[in-house]
Amino acid sequence: MAKYITKAGDQWDIIAKNVYGDECKADILMAANFPLLDIFQFEAGTEIVCPELIETTKEFMPPWRT
Repeated sequence: MAKYITKAGDQWDIIAKNVYGDECKADILMAANFPLLDIFQFEAGTEIVCPELIETTKEFMPPWRT
C-alpha cells in the first residue's frame, strides 16, 4: 500500500487526482483513511494511505451490468 504525504491546502479530491489521476476516486482514499474524514483541507505532512486500485472487468461484473 502506497502512502502520500500532504502539502498544505491539499483536499481529498486533489490527493485522488495526484495519486490515481482521477479526482472521482476520493471515496477510495476516504474509506482507507477513516480517522481523517473530518479534515477537509490538510496541513502539510499528514500521511495518507493509498490503496492500490482493483480494475473491474466484465468477468467480475454481475450479469445485469454486462
